[in-house]
Amino acid sequence: MTPDKPAFTERKFIIAFVFVTSLFLMWGLLHSMSDVLNKHFQNVLNLSKSQSGLIQFSVFGAYFIMSIPAGYFLKKFGYKPGVILGLCLFALGLFLFVPAANAASFTFFRIALFIMGCGMATLETVAHPFAAALGDQRRSDQRVNFAQTFNAVGTMVGPAIGSYFLLSSDTVRSTDLTSVKTLYVAIGCVIILIAVAFMFLKIPALTDPHVEATETDVVNLYAAPEKKLYQQAHFIWAVAAQFFNVAAQAGTWAYFINYGVDIMHFSNEKAGYFMIVFMGMMALGRIVGTSLMTYIAPNKLLAGFACGSILMCLIVAQHLGWTSYIALLMINFFFSIMFPTIFSLGIKNLGGHTQQASSFIAMGVVGGALFPMLMGQIANQNVAHAYYLPIICYVVIFLFGAKFYKVKH
Repeated sequence: MTPDKPAFTERKFIIAFVFVTSLFLMWGLLHSMSDVLNKHFQNVLNLSKSQSGLIQFSVFGAYFIMSIPAGYFLKKFGYKPGVILGLCLFALGLFLFVPAANAASFTFFRIALFIMGCGMATLETVAHPFAAALGDQRRSDQRVNFAQTFNAVGTMVGPAIGSYFLLSSDTVRSTDLTSVKTLYVAIGCVIILIAVAFMFLKIPALTDPHVEATETDVVNLYAAPEKKLYQQAHFIWAVAAQFFNVAAQAGTWAYFINYGVDIMHFSNEKAGYFMIVFMGMMALGRIVGTSLMTYIAPNKLLAGFACGSILMCLIVAQHLGWTSYIALLMINFFFSIMFPTIFSLGIKNLGGHTQQASSFIAMGVVGGALFPMLMGQIANQNVAHAYYLPIICYVVIFLFGAKFYKVKH
């Protein structure tokens, strides 16, 4: 492979890359199931839309608390211990659904979701730079987007499982949460099995591409070693873009089922199953986007997809029946490449700052804790009009992709 055409990854890294990719799938599954859980708790615990937004607040709020400690843990102990820590916290949160369901306590559920979110935050902080490190930096955008494609697969599986087990037999004001307890414990057992497998996984010795690189390596050149991390403008903008990106994602996902029920007059279960199509659009977007990055610079594609999202939000807010509903589905197509592309652009050319930068960009996910509650206040009156709010987020993302992504030497 010539320097002009770097390999996607090296043969010695393939098994490790497969395992890392599986992590993307698992947290995608649980993130999308949280959106089904929104509607389920509205039904069985009689919560308002804005109250159920506290589910996202609990999960994404954990990112704000845990991302920095996870970054320090990663820097001190490395990728493999970081993954195992994340998986153990992930599983602990899932197992705490048992006492939460027994008590039928929304507060207890939020504690369990917070701990689960701490595990997710740790995994995301570790997995993105891990995937980026398994090869030449010139293909890091494609590697991270490829791994995120399986995250999209997880977000399709999540609503399918959640709708079948949680929404198909909902009874208003019923506090029977047996299905929640059973489902989350089963997933927790799978997470434990993955953690055990990771303990036995042999990862080839890495010359950490984020610490040392030369002009000939072109892995992760240290663009401005004299600058502090907070002086790297492209990194600061990446944190802001990720904050607004996940804010838009969390709000859009949280009220997708409500849109189907309130505007399209679907049943709860039917609206839940449409979420599979919704997440399928994200998977399609990742496949198309990853392919297009061979011909179009990632930042330009990011800016173009942000424009597409703005247009779709405007159409959704008009509640024009199926026209608006198709536009709602298309939001996820355009959303698809945003998280991994912002992440990979934000950590470029940071050398020894990369792990710390990764933790700050992951901390930007806290936007997802705040936005669903804001959208929920509007959605209590008109769920379609709530989709005006994400436009603000996509404007910031457009600015990052169009101008502020540049690494300054």
